[in-house]
Amino acid sequence: MRVLILGGTGEAAELAAKVANIQGIEVISSLAGRTREPSIPLGDFRVGGFGGVAGLAEYLHQMNINLLIDATHPFATQMALNGADAAIRVNIPRLKLMRPPWKAVNGDRWLEVDNIKSAASVLENQSKRVFLTIGRQEIGTFAHLNQIWFLMRMIDPPEQNALVPPGVFLCDRGPFLLENEREILIQHRIDTIVSKNSGGVATYAKIIAARELKLQVVMVKRPPVPPGEQVTDVDAAVTWLLQHSHG
Repeated sequence: MRVLILGGTGEAAELAAKVANIQGIEVISSLAGRTREPSIPLGDFRVGGFGGVAGLAEYLHQMNINLLIDATHPFATQMALNGADAAIRVNIPRLKLMRPPWKAVNGDRWLEVDNIKSAASVLENQSKRVFLTIGRQEIGTFAHLNQIWFLMRMIDPPEQNALVPPGVFLCDRGPFLLENEREILIQHRIDTIVSKNSGGVATYAKIIAARELKLQVVMVKRPPVPPGEQVTDVDAAVTWLLQHSHG
């Protein structure tokens, strides 16, 4: 039984590690190759894109993949769509493993928006110093906001000639500690955080720190996911896998 995990998240790595110990199941993890030094999962892995739906379907067919588990980031919209379509083309079961989103609690000052573009437009008249924590792919959307100073955190710096807003880059990889996040917000006199609703614990400390300091959080809602079977934790994904491998 051969399983392909579309990965790049902590859940994907945890799942690969658990499945590696199950006899009779061979796991291959696929990483997008967006970060320069990705965390390498246990077992076989590949790095890079497939070339759209057709390329992924071809790979599934050639490698005799029996099951597909999409454990990509909640905002990896294109990969999720490609995975769903490719699994249908080659007629194999597919599961989406996605951690639950964060929910606002008492004391949170969230402004929820539908996408990154909306996040940029709400900052325009209300923020002066922004902690931008959306990765490097879409920071160009904020480049026109030259009255605002940005602290931009990402794993790798942007390309040399990329369009970027005024401010400073902070290259770091989670998990992040609450006291460090609090210190960053105070030291840089941040008034607003822009975050995607990624869910999970690795980057949640900034949300707690913002709550404590009564700061505004512009929270980008998750994009819709393709229809199909879905679980929210690794153990449920392992159960699904075992059910299908014995089926």
